[in-house]
Parts: sequence; C-alpha cells; structure tokens
Amino acid sequence: MAIDKINTAGLGDSAVTASKLDSAAVSPTAVSDTSNTSTGGLSLPTGTTAQRPSSPDTGESRMNTTTGSLEFYDGTTWVSTNLIPTISSITGELNNAYASSLVFAITGNTDSVDVVFSEGGSSFHTVQGQIVSAGAFTLATPSQVYGQTAGDTITIKIINADGTPSSNAITKTVLTAPTGGTITTSGGKRYHAFTSTDNFVIASGWPSTTVEYVAIAGGGGGSGDLAGGGGAGGHVTGTFTATTNTYVATVGGGGAGGPAVRGTTGSGVDGNNSRINGIGTAAVGGGTSGHYNDGGATAGVGHAGGSGGGGGGSSSARAGGAGTAGQGNDGGVSSGPNNFAGGGGGGAGAVGGDATGVIAGDGGIGTTTYNAWGAATSTGVNSGGTRYYAGGGGGGTYSNVTTASADGGIGGGGVGWGSSRVSSAGAVNTGGGGGGGGYDVTAVQTAGAAGGSGIVILRYTM
Repeated sequence: MAIDKINTAGLGDSAVTASKLDSAAVSPTAVSDTSNTSTGGLSLPTGTTAQRPSSPDTGESRMNTTTGSLEFYDGTTWVSTNLIPTISSITGELNNAYASSLVFAITGNTDSVDVVFSEGGSSFHTVQGQIVSAGAFTLATPSQVYGQTAGDTITIKIINADGTPSSNAITKTVLTAPTGGTITTSGGKRYHAFTSTDNFVIASGWPSTTVEYVAIAGGGGGSGDLAGGGGAGGHVTGTFTATTNTYVATVGGGGAGGPAVRGTTGSGVDGNNSRINGIGTAAVGGGTSGHYNDGGATAGVGHAGGSGGGGGGSSSARAGGAGTAGQGNDGGVSSGPNNFAGGGGGGAGAVGGDATGVIAGDGGIGTTTYNAWGAATSTGVNSGGTRYYAGGGGGGTYSNVTTASADGGIGGGGVGWGSSRVSSAGAVNTGGGGGGGGYDVTAVQTAGAAGGSGIVILRYTM
C-alpha cells in the first residue's frame, strides 16, 4: 500500500517533519525502519464494525469501537487482539414478581464478567464480577430487573474484566408471574395458598411449569344430641403441568353442625370436596356424625367421608363412618345403652377414638405430611413447631359426667360437648371435623358444631 501521508503526532526527533511530508512522498523504509523514541501514542483509524475497509490489505490495523478491541486483517478475516465475549444462550425467564435464575453460556470470556441490563437503549442495572466456570455461570435476577413491568423488553449484554463488551446481546420479555391465592416463597419454591375458591392463572408466554398441589376438603359437622364427632376432610396431593390457562382452586366449606333436636333432623352436614378443577381426584369432604335419633335400629351410625364421622350414642354401640382410602380414617365407635357417649370423628392421621362408658371418644389426630407446606404458608395448626391438618372432631356426651369434654384431634378438630359445656367448630382452613352435640342435665339436647373449611395449596420451583 503506497503511503502518501502519515500522522506525525508523537514521532521522535528522527522522524520526517510534517512540512516535508506535505511536499514529498514518504518511503516505507523511512517510516518502518526509523527508530521511534517518542513516549506518546500512535493514532490508529477508529470506527465501527460496519465501517471496516471494504478491501483491506493484509496487516491493516484499526480500533473497532463496536467490539472495543484493536484488530488487524490477516489476509482472510479481521482478528481482534483481545478476547471478545459472546453470549451463546441465556436459559431462564424474567418476570414481574420474583427472582429467577438465568443460566448463561458464553465464549471468549475472562474469568469474571459483568452483566448489563438495558431497556430502550439505556442501561439501568449492572451486576458486577460474575465468576465464570467452563464457559457458564448462573445469575439470580436482582429486584431492579425482575421488578420491571410485564411486557417490557430487556436487553442483556456482558462485559469482560478488561472492559470489552460482548459481540452480541440477548433480549428477554418480562413475563407475568402466576397469580392467585396468598403467595409466599420458601426454600426455592413459590407457594399459592387458597383459603376460598379462586383462580390460579398462568398468563400467556409463561413456560410450562410442573406444579405440586395439596387439597384438603372441608370437615364434617358434628350432629346434635349425644352425637359423635365430625370426620375430618380428606386430603390429596399430586402434580400437573401448568400451561397458559386459568385453573379453578375449589376450596370445600365445612359441613354445618346438627341442631339441638332429637330425631332425624338432628343430623349435621357432610363437608364439601376440595380440588383443582380438572386435575386429579377430589379431596372428599368429612362425614358428619351419628347421633341418638330416638334409639331406632339403624340410628347413630357415622357417615362415610374423607374421614368418617363418629358413631352416636344410641340404644347400642354404633359404628363410625368409613374413611376414604388414602385420604382419611374411620370414625370411632359409640358406647351403648345407659352411657350414650359418641365416638370421635376420624382424622387424616388416625381413626377416631372409641367411646368408653360415659366418656366420649377423642377426634383422630390430623396429618403432618404437609408440614413444609404449612410452615411456608403459615397455615394448618402449629403444635410444637409441626403443622397438622384434618383432625377429627370430639364426640358428645352428658354434661353431668365428671370427665372433661372429648378433645378434637390436633389439626383443627373441634371439642365435643360434655362436662365443660362446649362444642366447638373445626378450625377454618384445616379440614377439621366439628365437635358432637350432647345432652344437658336439664333434659335439653344441644347442637353440634360445624366442620372447618378446607384449603388448597400449590407450589413450584422458582
């Protein structure tokens, strides 16, 4: 390449003067073979990648402002003189609600890199000093990034430790995170707790997600008049693949308690089912309890349900209702004539207690299977640091017996009516059975108590 002029700024005393350069051609030997003793710098052509010469000579050099690197032409291609990082891929998504994990695969990187997030051409946040191992690193998105508005487009670049920017950028659209219920996070999972029927919504664009669920049905009500305790609501768990959709989380209410009457109308009401509509099987509502019912031959048997209701005090011992396999347990057996004490309602963790003489049966204990779910969502009954759901209701008896009323099972079971003259409802959102009604010393029947409502909880990995 013929040299007509060169930039003489910074050249030493032995260099040719600018005036001579203006009046005569400079030979290659005069430029290349003359010692340069200057301590200044030699300016090179500067421009973007798009501004590279169309027909470069081998060895031609320039500063590329796009890549941030000096480069030269080797006769075939332009070669950078320092590493130019490239983002091969970014796995993971940005959302408007919580931190997610972005997994970077990169090449041409230094041992650590900075990550730059931009929107509309302006950088708004930089995460510095991410350590790279085998061309990869994982970044938990900071709140400045995941707090952006859903639908925004975020541009992601990286910068090597020497300040060289990546040759490319990857864009991500901020997605709308799933909604519905009361949302908490714990142990790398996001929980949605539904205490009443509501929608779990997966918005458009959200990736397919494996969702775990627990559904606990409403507890059965305790019947009135010498009744057993209400059975706890059944429980189910499983997983499903959630895609763009609206899923209805149906939360079963507790069954009503039976009125303070003697006769068939004294029966309580079974609890209601809980489920994610269209997903798996329903958690079956707890069965209501048997009661005195004038001593008829078939009177007093507890109802079947998720867990069965306790048998009622009658002319002979009456069986508790059957629990649903895998969801709950049977209700307890009542005592026979001259005692008339009700059996305890079945719980998710144990059968209801049998009545003994004038002493009514306690409700069956609830389940601790969902302890982690309860701890994360602050639901269930906390007993000694462990969360219980679906305890059975205690049975009812006479109020003039010397023992206390029958206890409900841990997990929301209500207390049965007795010497303490109380009959309590199952705890809300536990699926606990209601306490059974009794018989006052003044020859007055007493009412049973309602079962506790159920709950539905979903969770997925963040």
